[in-house]
Amino acid sequence: MTYSISDLEQLSGIHSHTIRIWEQRYNALSPMRSQGNTRLYDDKQLTKLLNIVSLNKSGLKISKICSLSDEAIDKLLDQQFSYSSDDEQADYYISQLIRHGLAFDDHSFNHLIDQSIDKLGLSDCYRKIMYPLLVRLGLMWRKDDICPAHEHFLSNIIRQKIFVHINNLPLTRHSGESWLLFLPEDEEHDIGLLFASYMLRLHHHQVIFLGSKVPLDSIKRVFSTLNVNHVLLFMIKSRLAPAAQKFIDQLSEICSSSKIHLAGNSQVIGKLNNINHINWFKTLDEFEKTIQYPVLHERNF
Repeated sequence: MTYSISDLEQLSGIHSHTIRIWEQRYNALSPMRSQGNTRLYDDKQLTKLLNIVSLNKSGLKISKICSLSDEAIDKLLDQQFSYSSDDEQADYYISQLIRHGLAFDDHSFNHLIDQSIDKLGLSDCYRKIMYPLLVRLGLMWRKDDICPAHEHFLSNIIRQKIFVHINNLPLTRHSGESWLLFLPEDEEHDIGLLFASYMLRLHHHQVIFLGSKVPLDSIKRVFSTLNVNHVLLFMIKSRLAPAAQKFIDQLSEICSSSKIHLAGNSQVIGKLNNINHINWFKTLDEFEKTIQYPVLHERNF
């Protein structure tokens, strides 16, 4: 697979201008050229950049890193990781998870994501590693040019990890209120919703999880059957303002007896009118403050 320099910027978190400087001064990468003289990079070049970024975040100078062989870089990565700070380790995890994910390296990706969960717990791992990883790849908040196979590979492993931790929460009587969680009929990226389900259960709330691609008729049916205190949905995809407004107006009518909470694409949500009755979660902190109850013990599994 080939990547543009803007793809490298998104995947590495390093500005295109900086990548060009590293190429010119330190021969960090050796891009190919298209017929139009546009820089193009292959998987090997992307992997090298991700490794360079990981070492640079640990404090090593670019000039030193770029003078090393690929084998020496791999050895140094293992050494530096043991002595790096938590923030540096988060950067390391993100860069190396992208590397393993784009290589479809199931064993290495699973090993590293399990290691990060064991170290941080699922909540902090999601906040510091999974969420930034997903944002960087464009899997959650926007459509991207990355190969769909990579998208499915990465997101399904992360989804599995969250499911395992939901399943392993101890069964208790729910002391909190009931929350209905779903994605609209045209939405399919449910990792954020799954994590919200985990956090709500961790804080003793009752969760009715419907998942992705749920039509409004199904929401009507739930409300005709159950007393729901809160409704949480994500609107992630880009939409025309009239279509988004119509959806929210219809949902508000159906869920008039409940508090509606909304998260997702700020460019879409920010254009909605008459939503003073809706709580818009702009950050994870806002969500966690809203659902606070004494948490269950968050074990590592």
